Amino acid sequence: MNETSTVFIGLGTNLEDREKNLEEALEEIRKFIEIEKLSSIYETQPVDYEDQDWFLNMVIQGETKLSPSQLLSKLQKTEKKMGRTPTVRKGPRIIDLDILFYSNKILAFDDLTIPHPEIQNRSFGLTPLNEIAPGFIHPKLKKDIQTLFTNLNQDRKVRKWTKTK
Repeated sequence: MNETSTVFIGLGTNLEDREKNLEEALEEIRKFIEIEKLSSIYETQPVDYEDQDWFLNMVIQGETKLSPSQLLSKLQKTEKKMGRTPTVRKGPRIIDLDILFYSNKILAFDDLTIPHPEIQNRSFGLTPLNEIAPGFIHPKLKKDIQTLFTNLNQDRKVRKWTKTK
């Protein structure tokens, strides 16, 4: 029997009804991850490809018995089910689901790197992650999330989102 692992998943969306997209993604994710913590939702300025609408981002912490590759497959199926189609790299998307951490594992495959290779540079991921798991230690960098967040040197704007419904 597979053991349970703690995972942190980043969610992002900047097309159509962004709040509804996050709600739908959470509903799907609950089918294979037991969600323990949900961050607030943050509205964030796009990174790299800037000519697009701002994103809504959040991070969840949960437990799963899926392996990292099984988890990636389920997240990608969820993205596809919700209508995500390939566009320009870092471009607009209906939903983006990223494995940020899988317990304290360090993995590198062709299609999956854990921890997420850019998490320490991304305010849209570190801000919600710092809210729910400031003491979690990045297994590769050996620093806690709060330290990474405090040391983040990025000019991207991040603001707490107030639900419109």
